[in-house]
Amino acid sequence: MILNDRKLKLNEIADTLEILTEHVHHIIHEYLGMRKLCAKWVPRELTFDQKQRRVDGSEKYFNMIKRNKPEFLRRYVTMDETWLHHFTPKSNRQLSAWTAHDEPAPKRRKTQQSTGKVMASVF
Repeated sequence: MILNDRKLKLNEIADTLEILTEHVHHIIHEYLGMRKLCAKWVPRELTFDQKQRRVDGSEKYFNMIKRNKPEFLRRYVTMDETWLHHFTPKSNRQLSAWTAHDEPAPKRRKTQQSTGKVMASVF
């Protein structure tokens, strides 16, 4: 059952097999040598277009510095921007999975499609 669905909960297995949850816990840990680990967050990976926009913006500012450095430094305001995605992520407990002792912890990327996003600019 666990190999088919590593996100099964102890009580779901116990209900299916009609045995006590403590017995399921003992079998999984002692006989199968498995443990339940939460997924680790991996930072969101940028798309090619997002990377290209950053390169284009950097080149634009570099060219402005080359044209008139004193004027650029007098007027330049430092700014950073980021996308804020609004979605409800699943909790670590919901995403935990059974793994054998020699297996690494599961990983998940923040690549879920959001219901919307807004640009936050910080000056």
